[in-house]
Amino acid sequence: VRLLESGGGSVDSGGSLKLSCAASGFAHSKYCMAWIRQAPGKGREEVATVADDGSTTYADSVKGRFTISQDNARNTLYLQMSDLKPEDTAMYYCTTEYGTWCPKWVDEYDYWGQGTQVTVSS
Repeated sequence: VRLLESGGGSVDSGGSLKLSCAASGFAHSKYCMAWIRQAPGKGREEVATVADDGSTTYADSVKGRFTISQDNARNTLYLQMSDLKPEDTAMYYCTTEYGTWCPKWVDEYDYWGQGTQVTVSS
């Protein structure tokens, strides 16, 4: 599986960014896709997921501000981020794992993109 993120950058607090992830090379038809972030000196945090049935989940810290979506062919994953805060500053990774449902733990994702940096200044 190949995952290639884009769309990161630097914005002021309250600004918006839209991340994209081009996905290819899936060997099976059922898979979960997710955005996971890691801030400097902190552990990885699952930001948002979309399961094979299209159901989504969000971290409490981003609910109401971030929206995960994908195109009809599931070739591209998006993360629309609004009302960004300095605490959203992190490297954002696109990840995927085969299966009907999304993994319970971040460590269970086997496939990762190279990441795209998001920096929010106050």
